Amino acid sequence: MRIGIGLPSPIPNTDGATLVAWARRAEEAGFSSLATIDRIVYPSYESLISLAAAAAVTERIGLMTNVLLAPVRHEVLLAKEAASVDRLAGGRVTLGLSVGGRRDDFDAVGNGFETRGRRFDKQLEVMGRVWRGETLSDSGQPSVPFPGREVPILIGGATDKAVERTVKYGIGYTAGGGGPDMMAPLVAKLRTAWSESDRKGEPRVVALSYFALGPGAEDGAAKYLKDYYAFLGDFADMIAESAPTTPEALKGLAASFEAVGVDELIVDPTISELDQVDRLADALL
Repeated sequence: MRIGIGLPSPIPNTDGATLVAWARRAEEAGFSSLATIDRIVYPSYESLISLAAAAAVTERIGLMTNVLLAPVRHEVLLAKEAASVDRLAGGRVTLGLSVGGRRDDFDAVGNGFETRGRRFDKQLEVMGRVWRGETLSDSGQPSVPFPGREVPILIGGATDKAVERTVKYGIGYTAGGGGPDMMAPLVAKLRTAWSESDRKGEPRVVALSYFALGPGAEDGAAKYLKDYYAFLGDFADMIAESAPTTPEALKGLAASFEAVGVDELIVDPTISELDQVDRLADALL
């Protein structure tokens, strides 16, 4: 199982110099991917802009949105932005996408919350057309840089619909924060649906966990996660308490994810100090 690391892009008060230094250090340490998580109404860096900054200071490490909220964006512009970062990065981008679950993110951009699922289905169809170079206007011009490719998509969400979308549009599935026990039935369902649809090979399966290591780890994880997930009420406390804060806990969690068929575990930081990259590498690489 590969181990990736999240960028500290959503952690409040993270400066730009830290973000790009984090990207460099993650590649030097040998992580498989750098990943972002996405919100509109939160003082975080925009996901694709963060990955573009990371692309500029790295050469090999994968770049992943895990996940990006597609229905708060226009699908043609999103396809163009993703293809641009992918081309600039030499084909290293994987686009994890989901419908989102916070109404305020949709209200802020004027997009309907109740219709987000139908919009997402349309977006996935249109984005594929854009990446294939189809013209969507009378000009006859494509919308993305060429030569390019269809940016690989991972679908997020803990529903049967997410499995359907993965089989139809994606190269795999990403679980946003659920534990191994929660993932196991979805992974089994995905593999069955993938096989029955005659898709070639195996679907990629990605999981996410948070972490903090070293002095002040528990307090740092609790402060960030309780704030980021405050909209969930008491459940935010459960998320904060579940974040591994020792190497032993991280190793045990990674082993459990691998046992249920996860190909890559993305471990997202809750503290933006650069030593967190080294501490995670020492624990899991």
